[in-house]
Amino acid sequence: MIGREDHELHQRRRGRNLALGAVLIAFAAIIFGVTIAKLGANVIKPEMSWSETE
Repeated sequence: MIGREDHELHQRRRGRNLALGAVLIAFAAIIFGVTIAKLGANVIKPEMSWSETE
C-alpha cells in the first residue's frame, strides 16, 4: 500500500473537488460580506428599541 499512486481519474476528481470547495468558501465569504455591509452601523452600534427607552 505504501507508495501506491492514485489513478488519473482520482487525481482529476480530487482537483475538481478542491476547486468546488474553494468556490463554495468564496461564495460564503461574499454572502457574509454583503450581509455585514447591508447591516452596516447596526452591527457596530445597535439602535435602542422602544422597550429600552422606558
